[in-house]
Amino acid sequence: MKDLIRLVNRLLGGTYNVVNTNTKSRGDNVTEEIDEYYIQKRSSQRNWTITFVVLGMMSIVTGILTYVINPYDVIYRYKIKFSEGGEIFELWKDPPVDLYLRVFLWNITNSKEFISGQDEKLKVQEVGPYVYKELMSHKNITFNNNGTLSAIPSHPLIFVPEMSEGRLENDSLILPNIALLSIAHVVSDESYFTRLGLNMLIRQTDQQPLVQMSAREFMFDYTNSLMSLGNKFMPNWISFKTLGLIDRMYDFDGDFETVYTGEDDARKAGQIDMWRGSTSIPQWKNPCGNVRGASDGTKFPIYIQPEDKLFFYRKSMCRATHLIKTNETVAEGFKAYVYNFEDDWEEQNKTKCFCNDLDMCFPKGLLDVHGCYYGFPIALSSPHYLNNDPIIRAKVEGVHPDPEKHESFFVIEPKSGTPIQLRANFQINMALRNIKTIAHVERFSDMVMPLLWAEFRLYGLPDSLRNKLVLYLKILPVVTDGLMYGSFFGGILILVYSVCRLTQLRSKSKRRQTLWIQERPTSFSCKPSKYNSKTECANMVDAKELETYYHSVILPLNHELEGRECSDIRRGSASA
Repeated sequence: MKDLIRLVNRLLGGTYNVVNTNTKSRGDNVTEEIDEYYIQKRSSQRNWTITFVVLGMMSIVTGILTYVINPYDVIYRYKIKFSEGGEIFELWKDPPVDLYLRVFLWNITNSKEFISGQDEKLKVQEVGPYVYKELMSHKNITFNNNGTLSAIPSHPLIFVPEMSEGRLENDSLILPNIALLSIAHVVSDESYFTRLGLNMLIRQTDQQPLVQMSAREFMFDYTNSLMSLGNKFMPNWISFKTLGLIDRMYDFDGDFETVYTGEDDARKAGQIDMWRGSTSIPQWKNPCGNVRGASDGTKFPIYIQPEDKLFFYRKSMCRATHLIKTNETVAEGFKAYVYNFEDDWEEQNKTKCFCNDLDMCFPKGLLDVHGCYYGFPIALSSPHYLNNDPIIRAKVEGVHPDPEKHESFFVIEPKSGTPIQLRANFQINMALRNIKTIAHVERFSDMVMPLLWAEFRLYGLPDSLRNKLVLYLKILPVVTDGLMYGSFFGGILILVYSVCRLTQLRSKSKRRQTLWIQERPTSFSCKPSKYNSKTECANMVDAKELETYYHSVILPLNHELEGRECSDIRRGSASA
């Protein structure tokens, strides 16, 4: 009892000889305040712990929903779609890339010797590059109601002398007379009198099959009297007064394309639906003429898989062709796939839809494209006849195929379908039939003669486009993954902590109750100092009140009475 009184005295600062259980006493007021403080503290701890439990569960749910919904993919597919003023649409409309056209001409070094018959083969020399920057854009854009848009492609060229390695457009070269050789090829199958009239015209104007001209004339604006006279023999054959291979190659007059906006399928955004109102070009029968689903090189489908074949169409190449993955690399800091043109000659030979003469298809590597070049006997091949049938160059000397220089490749970032680097090469040739009945051109009968080879080249991405790709392809995915994993595992940690905290609080509460039950007396007799030794105190302390007293006073004072038994308390009271 003395120990209890001493503890109370410490709390209240007074001296008492007996424990007063009167609810209106000062000690009980303090006890109530302490009890209320601990009740509020425990309640606050429980509330905070429950809050953490809810927060943890919400974090886990957020992580799971982020994984299931994939908000990055949803936003990315939305951004890819073409819409007026949309970021990706604007990039397609006016690509900020630096695309170059590099042209190499075949200068003839033995023109007199070959025409005279002194030399058996025509000797050619590669001259170039003549480099032009292509300002690619899409104009007069109209959005349609079926998930497509229509546009007119534009590809103006600007000569870049600083990249042309000293070559100038006014370089003088010996080059084929395309007008004469083309008319000779076309008229060679006509009637005798038609051929007779042409021969008289050729001799009268002294037309020669090999002529001296500037590089620019050959590429853009060569004039020849036969251009106008040719219509007398072949009405409505040509409608232009000047002839240049690059000029004709870049003639987009009357062309328009319809492309997918990605409204129905984001992967199709930017891919061709129709060219000039048709899903195929008229020069070929289906399936060879199909262009639907092809890319003009500005943008390929998104989310490309390694096994996917890509489809590429360029008007100058006169067909759409498949690209197949041959390698993987890292370009501009992005993982990319490397593609090459598919070697589909065997398939072409089976279908024969690329054979304008079904009885005589061209040798491997040579594509008859006269339908795309106004009826001129033009055929495409790879530069220097790389990987082509050797018979093609049987009458030509001076070509040196080299895969390192002449092979095409496309380096494409697969998630966005963005070309990072590309080199698309092709060679323009004249594939002449038997023209021995035409004056001045007899030596060129049954000959494939190289005219020029061109290379579309993208060396890399501009900083503005590269930064956009870094944001969309590197930063945002990391942020999304961080949100997903952070929410999920963070929620688990919070939930585990909350459960441990609740368990700890419950354990403390039970331990406090257990300690009091173990230490409380069954009855508590006390003797006031005013009584004599014969008077006994009958004041019995209620067990519940004493428990409250012990819980709020004894335990906060570091359990001073721990280890003392009720019998010790009684003996202390009896001795007093």
